[in-house]
Amino acid sequence: MLRRIPRVALFAGLSMAGLLAASAQSDDWAACAKASGQAALAACDRAIGSGKLSGRVLALAYSNRGVEWTAKGEVTRAIDDYDNAIKHDPSQAGAYHNRGIARAVKREYDNAISDYDEAIRLNPKFASAFGNRGLARFNKGDHERAIADYDEAIRLAPDAVSLNNRGNAYASRSEFDRAVRDFDEAVTLDPRYAIAFYNRGNAHFAKSDPDRAIRDYDHVLAIDPKYQDALVNRGVAYERKGQIEQAIRDFDDAIKLDPKDAFAFNNRGNAFFKKGQPARAIADYDQAIRIDGNYIAAYFSRAIANENRRQYSAAITDYSHVTRLQPSNTAAWNSRCWTRAVTGELQAALADCNEALRLRPDFVHALDSRAFVHLKSGRFDDAIADYDAALRIEPNKVASLYGRGMAKRRKNDFASGNEDVAAARALKADVSVEFARYGVSPPLSDPPSRREAERPVQRAPF
Repeated sequence: MLRRIPRVALFAGLSMAGLLAASAQSDDWAACAKASGQAALAACDRAIGSGKLSGRVLALAYSNRGVEWTAKGEVTRAIDDYDNAIKHDPSQAGAYHNRGIARAVKREYDNAISDYDEAIRLNPKFASAFGNRGLARFNKGDHERAIADYDEAIRLAPDAVSLNNRGNAYASRSEFDRAVRDFDEAVTLDPRYAIAFYNRGNAHFAKSDPDRAIRDYDHVLAIDPKYQDALVNRGVAYERKGQIEQAIRDFDDAIKLDPKDAFAFNNRGNAFFKKGQPARAIADYDQAIRIDGNYIAAYFSRAIANENRRQYSAAITDYSHVTRLQPSNTAAWNSRCWTRAVTGELQAALADCNEALRLRPDFVHALDSRAFVHLKSGRFDDAIADYDAALRIEPNKVASLYGRGMAKRRKNDFASGNEDVAAARALKADVSVEFARYGVSPPLSDPPSRREAERPVQRAPF
């Protein structure tokens, strides 16, 4: 699983220092306009508190102080200052723009967009306002209008940030080739723009090109060795290539940088599972869940690992966590159905498969699982009907071919049943062994009257 966090950036808040050179009235005012950090805050406090400023100059002092509050993360205080700036000078486009930035930080995207609208009305060539309005629209999920805003920002003043952000909007629409072109331009404009390399790596991974993704993550880590998300995603790309040891090393390094990263633990668990070490995988899934008790992917991964170890009760518990947290997760309903069928909880299994198919009637895996439930319950006609439906969707589905063959044989249709079983074995030679583990014994090749009865298998009701 790739951490597909789109990396976008707000355009910087605008300091008004350049506009105030001719209006400087004191050392405090000059420091408020030109300094930064705590020095600027203190100077702006004194300038505003002096009572000597008014009108546009006072508005700009409030605006400058708002920029500093935003930089410190004190966005509520920043918004108060921008409110005052706008009260003293309603024509100040920069104050609306900067208040929009602060509101966007608070995820008040509609209010932010209203501020950017006003900034653009006052200054139709305000590129940063277009760019930040695009970002607010992107965060609301309105990617089409976001792209239109990024287009205008780039037309007015091409820069790496707007190109990166437009690339993310295209990537969110699965237009990965178009996204890569924007990321290419962004890193051409700024060869040390780690965010754009990271996003391009994500786009290459989405295009099933882990090699190029890894090269981009390498660029990111050469610029910033502590870029933890790039380590995690490079690990995922190495895992996709089957380079499990390298993947685990990246996850190890990512966890050292952030021991509370549930995502990194989950992905390292996946790598250990692929390495054939389910116990170590489960330990990582456990840690991911301790960090984030609502982490759906970790519950699902742990369920699969427990099922692999035949710890079916634990697997069912984890699938239940997934269905509780995400009731529309058809894969979890289906997986719990199958696991319950294996353990003989046939009525509960049937209810789970029915729910999966209610949510998604053409879900081939759920059709196969429900057929398996019917098979184990002795409802052979129902089993054959569901297997038929599954095979119409996926004609070479091994489990459905084999299961249908078993059901036909139970109805004494040995010729057609043997044909299905042979087709399944041709696709997967050990399918009989696999089904035996699920409590379904291998089929007879001839009618029972012509050879000895088959050996009973635990939990097989036939």
